[in-house]
Amino acid sequence: MTIALSPDVRALIDGRNFATVATLDRDGGPQTSIVWVGLDDGALVFSATEDRLKVRNLRRDPRMSVSVADAANPYRHTQLRGTATIIPDPDKTLSKLLSHKYLGQDPPPEGSEVERVIVRLDVHKVAGNVR
Repeated sequence: MTIALSPDVRALIDGRNFATVATLDRDGGPQTSIVWVGLDDGALVFSATEDRLKVRNLRRDPRMSVSVADAANPYRHTQLRGTATIIPDPDKTLSKLLSHKYLGQDPPPEGSEVERVIVRLDVHKVAGNVR
C-alpha cells in the first residue's frame, strides 16, 4: 500500500535538499548514493543513468530507502521506505528539471548513448521527525 506524503515531507522534497538513497547490493549489503530529488504526482522521484549501481540494484531488488534532511536545519529530516519503479526517460526531462531546481541551469550535455531513467518511490513507511 502506497502512503501519501504529508505537506511537511513534500516541502522537504520540494526544497533544494539533497537525499541519500539506500539500495541493496547483490550480497545484501547497503549501497548509498546522494541524489537530487523531486516530486511527480505526489511521489518522490530522482534521475539516474541506466549503468549506475543503484539502478542495477533496484532492478534486482526494488526495495529502497530515501533520507532527506533540511539543508538549513539537518535535525529536521524524513526517511521514506518502499519499492522503486524504474521508468525510461529518453528525453532526459527529469534530469533537466532537477538541474534547474538545484543549480538554476541546464545540466551538462550528455551523449545519445547515455540512457537516463526516472526512479519513482512507492512509499510504504515514513519515519523521522518530519512525517
